[in-house]
Amino acid sequence: MQNTRPILAWETLLDLEVESGSAVARPLRDRVETALRRAIAEGRLSPGSAVPPSRTLAETLGVSRWVVTEAYGQLVAEGVLEARTGSATRVAEQHARAPGPTRPARLSERADGNAALLDVAPPVRYDLRPGIPDLRATPRARWAAALRAAITAIPDRDLAASHPLGYAPARAAVAAYLSRSRHAVADAAHVAITHGATDGMGILSRELHRQGHRDLLVEDPSWPRLRAVAEERGLRPIPVPVDDDGIDTARLMEIATGTGARAALITPAHQFPLGAALAPGRREELVRWAREHGGLLIEDDYDAEFRYDRRPIPALQRLDPERVALIGSLSKSVSPALGLGWMLLPSGIAPGQSATPPSLIDQAALAEFITRGDLERHLRSSRTRFRRRRRRLLDALRSELPELPVSGIAAGMHLVLAVPAGVVAADVVATGRAIGLALTPLTRYECIHPQAEALVLGYGDLDDTLVEEAVARLATIIHAARGS
Repeated sequence: MQNTRPILAWETLLDLEVESGSAVARPLRDRVETALRRAIAEGRLSPGSAVPPSRTLAETLGVSRWVVTEAYGQLVAEGVLEARTGSATRVAEQHARAPGPTRPARLSERADGNAALLDVAPPVRYDLRPGIPDLRATPRARWAAALRAAITAIPDRDLAASHPLGYAPARAAVAAYLSRSRHAVADAAHVAITHGATDGMGILSRELHRQGHRDLLVEDPSWPRLRAVAEERGLRPIPVPVDDDGIDTARLMEIATGTGARAALITPAHQFPLGAALAPGRREELVRWAREHGGLLIEDDYDAEFRYDRRPIPALQRLDPERVALIGSLSKSVSPALGLGWMLLPSGIAPGQSATPPSLIDQAALAEFITRGDLERHLRSSRTRFRRRRRRLLDALRSELPELPVSGIAAGMHLVLAVPAGVVAADVVATGRAIGLALTPLTRYECIHPQAEALVLGYGDLDDTLVEEAVARLATIIHAARGS
């Protein structure tokens, strides 16, 4: 008999873990994730049972949909939940009622001063997650020097002045950098300093909503955080399929005609996660569409600095500065810990400032870091290192898994590895996690258009001395999964 229990019962099923009681000090996403884990471990969610759509559960619990999609995504990546295109997300069959945690645990200090035992994953030894730069190579000394120079050079009057779009020297430095490195049409008057791409996307989304936009065309698959941020600001993400030439512009225009959407979020230099560069013809078609329909293209320029077989293609913004907003940051090129980014905006976009703008001193340090040439020195060094590491990773994959296709242009810090027929990428991820091998399934980034089962392998933060060992362990898991 079909279960007709009202969805409101999920509040009880999750023990109100997401309320503001004893867990108040923990991020909301973590609290939802913990609640789901506990419900599964204790048998209140049985293997094979469906969990609600993310939108429905978010409404039930009174949280943003991003909170639920991130919790679901993490559990899918670990193999706790199973996601299948066209059907509900379900509890994985292998996650029946567990006798108790088997992973290492540690003590954490709660907000009330009492120690709490937290179940944590094994430490990551082989980091193959995408989107993480080489943290060992963070230019700490150069950034520290930029900070010292900045705090000394800031005029007294600037310390208390208002900087609505960011500190003027930082805006000028970013404009000059984008002009020479990305061939963008840039001047300081159209640059805004942000905490990063997520902050920039939030600011842009609010402005688009204010201007009457209600829909945002997004690549499918794509980075879920940016589309979730847009949705939180009132824009409905509408997925558009991607192929080997980037976003399908014919389908985009067809979908836009049917929905009235006039804004799109794209990664033209290096599509995330499939790794294609937007074909020249499609670049022109996309800009023409935006021009003819009074639309806006948001260009996420997340890792365009890293192209290994040729010079990076110029920013799409160059084709029409009045129809393309370019967003970028130091998160993937230097370190996410710096918390700095920028937007290069058309004249018709005048967004408000971030609710908590970057520190004036950090912005002044950014200006020093760029004008002293430290950013570009770091990028040159990183390109050499990533090119060598990518080649080493490809050689290891050809040696250990020669039959599996690898895709993605020679750029960025990730590639896509197909898994054999009959093998579920999320199962490979779950097995790898238990031995300190951090992986991500392609399904983590899909909206509605199914892709082949695959892994998105990041090599930005992979230790060079562990490349072959990491691939050997991955190969062992895949061979075992297909019974060979």
